[in-house]
Amino acid sequence: MTEFGKTLGIQETSIPGLLILDLPVHGDSRGWFKENWQREKMLAAGLPDLGPVQNNISFNDEVGTTRGIHAEPWDKYVSVATGKIFGAWVDLREGDSFGKVFTAELDASKAIFVPRGVANSYQTLEADTAYVYLVNDHWSPTAEYTFLNLADETAAIKWPIPLENALLSEKDQAHPRLKDVVPMKAKKTLVLGANGQLGLALRKVMPEADFVTRTEFDVTDETAYKNFPWKQYSSVINASAYTAVDAAETAEGRASAWKTNVTAVGWLARACAEHRLTLVHVSSDYVFDGTSSNPYAEGDSFSPLGVYGQTKAAADVIVATVPQHYILRTSWVIGEGNNFVRTMASLAERGIKPSVVNDQIGRLTFTQDLAAGIQHLLSSKPEFGTYNLSNDGPASSWAEIAAQVYELTGQNPADVTGVTTEEYFFGKEGIAKRPHNSMLDLKKIESTGFTPRTWTESLLNYLNKK
Repeated sequence: MTEFGKTLGIQETSIPGLLILDLPVHGDSRGWFKENWQREKMLAAGLPDLGPVQNNISFNDEVGTTRGIHAEPWDKYVSVATGKIFGAWVDLREGDSFGKVFTAELDASKAIFVPRGVANSYQTLEADTAYVYLVNDHWSPTAEYTFLNLADETAAIKWPIPLENALLSEKDQAHPRLKDVVPMKAKKTLVLGANGQLGLALRKVMPEADFVTRTEFDVTDETAYKNFPWKQYSSVINASAYTAVDAAETAEGRASAWKTNVTAVGWLARACAEHRLTLVHVSSDYVFDGTSSNPYAEGDSFSPLGVYGQTKAAADVIVATVPQHYILRTSWVIGEGNNFVRTMASLAERGIKPSVVNDQIGRLTFTQDLAAGIQHLLSSKPEFGTYNLSNDGPASSWAEIAAQVYELTGQNPADVTGVTTEEYFFGKEGIAKRPHNSMLDLKKIESTGFTPRTWTESLLNYLNKK
């Protein structure tokens, strides 16, 4: 009998991600009423944001009707409108919980959230049972399914009505035993900009991801987004960007910067929202003008000085509209390829005494640490939003960092002469304005359990590997 008077509650089960819901049901002599699906309340109680696109009902005339065991490539929210079922769920996802079983009885006062790859089956315990389910993707005959035999000896499901006395389809009876089941693979992470500094670092910390280059996926071609197999992925890391700060101030560069950093990001954001993907986007300290005397926090107002900063600020606004997003705001990025540290090391080795800007303050961000931070967010799944992520350590100027490079490479740090930005660029045309303060407050990313290394530690490690 349906239990009345319960409050909404969600409990975990023995299968990761499989959640049982207690639904409030209100009844009197006329019958009963329940909110079968109430997104706001259920999200607040801890249910993942299902985003249903299809609602199906399976009506069963007789007691003992048995269906399953089917694992589908989408999430599913199962409830009962009338009657009662014995449900059995088996984890058929690739991983440590493969083969784990959970069973429960569901009536109108209970529901269950079934994550992608967890196989679903049920047996009716009352006549005229209506089994209802919401899914977050449209059914397709070409979708990837995984099945298990209802009588599998390893799962050893204790059906209330023995299968020999139950109503089963021939198709369900022909499903394989657990030892022959091919586990459903987890959706992958897609990395755009695979050959850039960050893309190369991500290859090392996330080797299981799919990496695509600009030639394989042209981010500035709108048709590329329409024809791409987004359903294979759970998250996208956008490591592709136009980063030529000075060239962006030219007519040609301005158009390229806006197309790559804004228009293309808009297409990507739309694809991620439509397919319910987590979008990780890399932002920049250039969204600020650098006039603050304090490190910049995630919520500080944009005030970009040049075209590059304007495009990055615009992209941040676009990405923030994606329900599942992480914006990683970083600064002074150092990775594989040509960069400031390599240039200074080369000058030091050749005995050159450079003049280096001393009135721009910030911290280096090594791509190895940036990639580790991204991996941390995707695995630990803290609240979506914007996170500052640079290396930790003292605020330093470019000149002070150059002097540190000289010292670490065995040269005299006094060979580095500090000059102002104005002096350094005097007489040069087409130079973008730089923020004088690029310090980023790291408290928010640290609150998630990730503490970046100091830039001095990462610098030493970087030079030792050079």
